[in-house]
Amino acid sequence: MVKMSGAQALIEALYKEKVEVIFGLPGGAIIPVYDVLRDSKIRHILGRHEQSVAHMADGYARASGKVGVCMATSGPGATNLVTGIANAYMDSAPMVAITGQVPTSLIGKDAFQEVDIIGITTPITKHNYQPRHASEIPNTIKMAFHIASTGRPGPVLIDLPKNVQNDTADMIFPNKVEIRGYKPNKFPHTLQVEKVIKLLTKAEKPIIMAGGGIILSNASLKLQAMAELLLAPVVTTFMGKGSIPENHPLSLGVLGMHGSAEANRLILEADVLLAAGIRFSDRTTGKIEEFCQDTKIIQIDIDPSEIGKNKTVDVPIVGDLNKTLTMLYDSLAKLLEKKEDNLWFKRVRQIREEFKDKIDQGEGLAPPNLLKKLREVLPHNSIITTEVGQNQMWASLYFKVYEPRTFISSGGLGTMGFGFPASIGAKVAKPDVPVLDIAGDGSFMMTSNSLATSISEKIPVIVVILNNSMLGMVAQWQRMFYKRRYSAVELGAYNFEKLAKAFGAQGFRIGSLEEFIKVVKSALKSEVTTVIDVPISPEENVFPMVPAGKGLKDTIYR
Repeated sequence: MVKMSGAQALIEALYKEKVEVIFGLPGGAIIPVYDVLRDSKIRHILGRHEQSVAHMADGYARASGKVGVCMATSGPGATNLVTGIANAYMDSAPMVAITGQVPTSLIGKDAFQEVDIIGITTPITKHNYQPRHASEIPNTIKMAFHIASTGRPGPVLIDLPKNVQNDTADMIFPNKVEIRGYKPNKFPHTLQVEKVIKLLTKAEKPIIMAGGGIILSNASLKLQAMAELLLAPVVTTFMGKGSIPENHPLSLGVLGMHGSAEANRLILEADVLLAAGIRFSDRTTGKIEEFCQDTKIIQIDIDPSEIGKNKTVDVPIVGDLNKTLTMLYDSLAKLLEKKEDNLWFKRVRQIREEFKDKIDQGEGLAPPNLLKKLREVLPHNSIITTEVGQNQMWASLYFKVYEPRTFISSGGLGTMGFGFPASIGAKVAKPDVPVLDIAGDGSFMMTSNSLATSISEKIPVIVVILNNSMLGMVAQWQRMFYKRRYSAVELGAYNFEKLAKAFGAQGFRIGSLEEFIKVVKSALKSEVTTVIDVPISPEENVFPMVPAGKGLKDTIYR
């Protein structure tokens, strides 16, 4: 037991959780914590907007597998964090968000910069806390990190009244916590495992659908082993991109609204679907009533509330994906002989050949062509973040990913402005790995002030702006489904080269594919952030595409 202030206890508790970096922006209600943080060994990275610091923590968490920590003051500082917290919640990113709050004596009295952040964030966090006494802080931090990082990961918010930060108390730092009612089920039920084995051993056309849960549970190698044993092709959800190397013969790419032609076709022909770590999102399944109607479906997830939520399944299994796939693989390996070929795999090759030349990938600076060339230039372990919109879908379709945790994007919430700050967080997590944000001009403009953070904190990343001077995806929908009646999508032309240079970054506007490749190679060696402005046609569409409300069989290819 040791006597210290609440602010000192917070920093000490973060030390004990092995926190090395906090992304934050101070204000009046969190000054006591910042005063202690100044003398600590924890690195603080100063953002220029609270939404961005949350995205930085999110990117850090996804690249490293650790809990990302962000911090802000009360009122508008706290509410500015909300979009980033919601983004982390939708994509199951482990995060602890710390906010300052007015003194307890003023709570509920409309004090300056007071807001009920506990009430606001309740639907978008796994849990939240507001300690009313300084002595509660060590246990609160321990519980917050435990909840954020176990079971289905997600954000936890801690709201600290200013007087609680200043008050002193005798502190006890627990080594572990037991939280009543919170015990994630890691190990699957053996009877359910037996049912799955029975289905898979009889399957003639099995397919695996891998989601973000595979990456979160570090189950990628076991997934690949299962696929090879079953000779089952693997489709991934958008969040599952990278769960299997996309140059593997069994990888069919991403499924869904902007999924690959092979994935959207073959999943409808499967007789058994093993869905691992997914939530059957509408963007993935298309019209849910038509999705895999005649297929036996197995769903594995550590979150029991996801089982059967959006799609009725035949065999549910609740458990950690790595442990569950290990159990399944060990049992199946005793029953099945590994094959190099069969009728189902021949069908996979046939479909691949059918669609080989059906998708127009363009030439020169056409986004599909540009992204394929970019892949050839970047090392395999490079981390790619994306903004949201057409740039994101082009990256999903045409930039092949070979390792887990190297493709980071806003999946569930679709948050414009996510990619650039997330790239900064990812670079902090992996300083020796190239990090590149694939952006649209509209999305980049939302958080481009993070250039100041990137420069002042010496965190060099590369930003490639696919610049069509439009809100591209909205324009595509208006072009295709609203008779080209463009409404509020024309952004105008801006000089991103000069914008980058104004912050001290490198800026380029390029005019050819050859020039683009040359600039990227140079940027990979640079110690400052590089912004590459790539003008593209505003008429470019992302294909394949499944129109909203339609099924995967209605995929439009060009």
